[in-house]
Amino acid sequence: MLKPRKQFGQHWLRSEKALSRIVAAADLKKGDAQGLVRGDRVLEIGPGKGVLTRPLLDHADAVVAVEIDRDLCEFLVKKFGKIDNFLLLQGDFLSLDLEPLLAPLPNFQNPNKVVANIPYNITGPILEKLLGTIAQPNPHPFESIVLLVQREIALRLRANAGSSHFGALSVRVQYLAACDFICDVPAKAFQPPPKVDSAVIRLRPRPMTAPANDPKKLETLLKLGFSSKRKMLRNNLQGVISREALSELLETMGVNSQVRAEDLSVEQWVALSNQV
Repeated sequence: MLKPRKQFGQHWLRSEKALSRIVAAADLKKGDAQGLVRGDRVLEIGPGKGVLTRPLLDHADAVVAVEIDRDLCEFLVKKFGKIDNFLLLQGDFLSLDLEPLLAPLPNFQNPNKVVANIPYNITGPILEKLLGTIAQPNPHPFESIVLLVQREIALRLRANAGSSHFGALSVRVQYLAACDFICDVPAKAFQPPPKVDSAVIRLRPRPMTAPANDPKKLETLLKLGFSSKRKMLRNNLQGVISREALSELLETMGVNSQVRAEDLSVEQWVALSNQV
């Protein structure tokens, strides 16, 4: 009998309601019978026992599932191995280079959407691999990314400036993608139940309307600015710009010189980096 493994952060979703909301948020489409219109190709990270995989296969042209657990891979092969639009890759998603692996398989090349219940302990690295960074965005962005994540992370991704949830992660992700909060998912919806509640979010990668002139500088400022959230921004950034100069700059932007990092919107962070 298969049991969830703590080392892989496995918590298997068993709520049909949550599964339905996830699939609906992905807005999946199949291609036409003549092959003139190509449907969606989905990347699923950590399919587990395949409860989400099944509806994805029903609604998309192809599903590329990446699973690190060998025992689960054997289970998934038995369950879906004979289905034409299913491809299973065994390995660590963070270390796999998907493009060359999928190159010989035309039906599975270039997944355009991601739908997954991801391990919470590697949420940050997964987001970075899917979206890229401010300095190096993903050159082949996905159309949409629907993820089941820890609720606290979902709130941070969706937070607005001034919120207690707003932080460096909020700015980095919102710089690269629009974020929608889809629904809450309680701990009891999983087996075994995690210690925290979860939520479904949808990211839609898009270029920033007014991007930073120097993205690396923006990343540096964010790291310094949010290094101590209780301190005023002019104290956190004094290694880059003097307190007096920053106060003057903030005032020219129409911002109180005593602001903290979480008080600046994404657009204001970009404007600040362009003028420092």
